Amino acid sequence: MELQAIKTDRLYVKVAAQLSKLVSDGVILPGDRLPSERELAEKLNVSRPTIREAMIALELSGIVEIRTGSGIYVNEKKPFIATEDKGIGPFDILQIRGIIESQACALAVEHITDEQIKQLKDTILEMEEEEKRPDSSEKADWKFHSIIAEATQNSAITSVVNWLWELRGKSDLSAAFAQRLRAEGVHPSIQDHKDIVDALEKRNAKKAEQAMKKHLENATEAAATYFDNDPFSKIKL
Repeated sequence: MELQAIKTDRLYVKVAAQLSKLVSDGVILPGDRLPSERELAEKLNVSRPTIREAMIALELSGIVEIRTGSGIYVNEKKPFIATEDKGIGPFDILQIRGIIESQACALAVEHITDEQIKQLKDTILEMEEEEKRPDSSEKADWKFHSIIAEATQNSAITSVVNWLWELRGKSDLSAAFAQRLRAEGVHPSIQDHKDIVDALEKRNAKKAEQAMKKHLENATEAAATYFDNDPFSKIKL
């Protein structure tokens, strides 16, 4: 008896596969601009972050080109149709980080030491220096968030937060998108990190939670600007 492994595709892979088939079938032609993110999300009944991640996968496969401020276009050359799973998407990671790290930041208020506050301030200085370099790796940013996780004195939280950062590098989709954002000049907000430290230093749990939540919402919004285009397109699905 021959058995086949059961495979559950991520939602963005299914979206990418459907759009890829439209290209291969000639419904969408080379040079055509895809519908807006909002229109695609409505027609396919998925979230806008899922559409963004599908577009990243299609770009990595050479099927489309994302032109910031203009739109998403099918490549002029006959594309190589490939929609394999490229790992967890950056917007899924940002969403779960927003849930976990905002609560972790509030919990950290109860236990964070003056030494850890100093470490956070020093890390912001490292971040400022790191962002001046064209090959910025965001190691200082990771260190900043790891210190807060450790300040919770909850080893599970520390492990999860660090795992989510590691996941960014292990996922082809997330790693490629992070590299593209850096090339576009999108970097972590220094001011957001200063606001987080200020709330922690004042031992204000509510403000600390809000500051972290706002930071990750800002990061999501900054990442989403990569897909900015006008809401009109000649392609009708």
